[in-house]
Amino acid sequence: MWPTAPQSGMDIAPGGVRYAVAALLTGLAIARRLGRRAAVALGLVGAAAVLAFHRDPERSSPGDGVVAPADGVVSVVRTEEHDGDARVRVGVYMSALDVHVNRVPLDGTVAAVEHVPGGNRLAFSKESEHNERVHVDIAGARDYRVTLIAGAFARRIHPYVEAGDDLARGERLGHISFGSRADVLLPAGVTETDLRVSKGAGTRAGETRLADID
Repeated sequence: MWPTAPQSGMDIAPGGVRYAVAALLTGLAIARRLGRRAAVALGLVGAAAVLAFHRDPERSSPGDGVVAPADGVVSVVRTEEHDGDARVRVGVYMSALDVHVNRVPLDGTVAAVEHVPGGNRLAFSKESEHNERVHVDIAGARDYRVTLIAGAFARRIHPYVEAGDDLARGERLGHISFGSRADVLLPAGVTETDLRVSKGAGTRAGETRLADID
C-alpha cells in the first residue's frame, strides 16, 4: 500500500512525524555519552530538522503549461530517445533545505507506478541515473513520465498514487524522505525550445512552469 496523501491544510508529509520521533529517541538513547541535557537538546534539534524537511506547504498552480514536480534547482536538461520518440527530460535536484513533496506536472490518469531498485549515489551526479527510483507514467491528452530518484541519503520514496488515479496539475504526487531528484520526461513533440527553464534555474513544485505546450 502506498502512503495516503495529506489532506488540505496539513503541513507535514506522511511519515514525517514518525521520523521526527525516531530522531528524538536516538538523541535520548545516547544520553549516557553526552549527558542527559545534551542528548535531549540533540534529539529535539534532530526532530525539528526532520519535521522541517518533511514540511508540505500549500501551492497554487497556473492554469496551463507543465509545472515543476519539485522545489529545487534544474540539474538536467536533455533530449533522449524513449519508446522510439525524441523526448525532453528535465530533472530538478532537491537540496536538504528544499521542500521534498512532489507535485503533478500536468493533468492525466496514472497508467503505471513502477519501483526500480538501484544504488544511492549523490542525486546531482551522473551516477544517480542508476539510483533507486519510482516511475509514474501518466496518460492523458499528452502522455508523460515523472521519476522520483533517491539520493545518497534518501532511502524512502513515497508515491501517493496508484494506477487508475486521475490527477490534476499541481496535485501532490508523493515525497522522498532525505534527499534526491525528481525528473519529468515531457510529452512527445515538446522540444527544448518550448522550455521556460534552463540548467541552474530555481523551481517551486506545482507553480514554476517548465514548458508551454498546446
